[in-house]
Amino acid sequence: MKKVLLLSLLFFSLHNVFTQGRFQFFGKNDVKQKVKFERINNLIVIPLEINGKELSFILDTGVNKTILFNLTENDSLGLNNVEKIKLQGLGDNEPVDALLSKNNRFKIKNIVNSNEDLYVILKDNFNMSSKMGTTIHGIIGFDLLRDVILKVDYSNRMLTFYNPKKYKLRKCGSCEVFPLEFYRSKPYINTYTQLDTVSDKKIKTKLLVDSGGSDAIWLFEGTHNDIKTPKKFFKDILGEGLNGSIYGNRSRVPAFQLGKFTIPEPTVSFLDTTSTVIARQFTKRNGSIGGNILKRFKVWFDYPNRRMMLKKNGSLKKGFYYNMSGIVVVYSGKDLIKEEVQKTSVDSYGIENKSSSSDVFSFVTTYKYQFKSAYKILEIIEDSPAYKVGMEKGDLIKRINGKPAHEYSLDDINGIFSYKPGRRVIIDVERDGLPLKFKFKLEKRI
Repeated sequence: MKKVLLLSLLFFSLHNVFTQGRFQFFGKNDVKQKVKFERINNLIVIPLEINGKELSFILDTGVNKTILFNLTENDSLGLNNVEKIKLQGLGDNEPVDALLSKNNRFKIKNIVNSNEDLYVILKDNFNMSSKMGTTIHGIIGFDLLRDVILKVDYSNRMLTFYNPKKYKLRKCGSCEVFPLEFYRSKPYINTYTQLDTVSDKKIKTKLLVDSGGSDAIWLFEGTHNDIKTPKKFFKDILGEGLNGSIYGNRSRVPAFQLGKFTIPEPTVSFLDTTSTVIARQFTKRNGSIGGNILKRFKVWFDYPNRRMMLKKNGSLKKGFYYNMSGIVVVYSGKDLIKEEVQKTSVDSYGIENKSSSSDVFSFVTTYKYQFKSAYKILEIIEDSPAYKVGMEKGDLIKRINGKPAHEYSLDDINGIFSYKPGRRVIIDVERDGLPLKFKFKLEKRI
């Protein structure tokens, strides 16, 4: 698994505000609008304009309210009709202070809602931008999806929003259509999961469709007699809830079935009652499916008609990898990096030649200083390869496999740690001002 980010298992004691406006299509093309998105850790990051300010939001089918949790002075977003409230989500901490702002104008491409509610978390417990390696301001789900039909093309990183008044979902022989059951404005589907490694018996599982979770499958222990952690597992940090980190047992099951699509040996995280008390209030629920499943399909979300359609893409049968290093890495701001300036000259034939400023043809070596991305270790999983060689929480990462850390994106780093068992990793870090080097091999634990 790449670093899992949990955004969706949030619960609010507040009811839907039925006085809110609706998203409407404007302009010449009022049938559909296409929007390019970023895919980071299996999550969908979209541009969302609020009150004239463009921000970056995660499109999360597992949330029933639009939440803003990262707003700086530079963003200077005006908020309308504000009142103080408290929000409660997954995790062990107390409810967090927030604001409810009404009558805001939301816009994505030419789809506009001029009367939308926005929940603003006053303290950014998520720290989502550091975990994603890019600025993330908030999450949106039901408030947008209830008014559109949406096609998500994970492979090409493209969203297509359709006007439900002028578009009908086309029949597709190679697709599978699932009825959606909604509870507190969150979508659930029926699936089948094989837990027994001896027989091919599959149990029926009702799962939240959760585009805001980057993991493959979560199952809640005790919600079915057969749902319990297998013998082979390891304890892992599964993600972040509104109130803190979510922990569980990471394992693997023989098969998972979505209609006619059978997915072999997916990774599954098993959560106990302690970490999922709020999520279990929907008593028919057994867990959730996240981005590591959804990305293997083209997905149509048709909330107005309470259905979802899937069409497999080329990654359906690809393996399920996870972080085999035991290192949880986050973005930690900027380092001032010293770089040697390369000089360019043109010869008599007009051909450009580049040379280092310290070349024999140069008399003076010159440098430039630039701020580049920096990374640190947020957590080390106990008994993992990184743990065994002595890496520690708080270590500042300087180089990975000989390459400066700032030349990687956070997604690149997570990809290295999730590549395949046996891969050798060399990491240079700084701890308390001292340079240290560590070597280990990625280790398959399930």
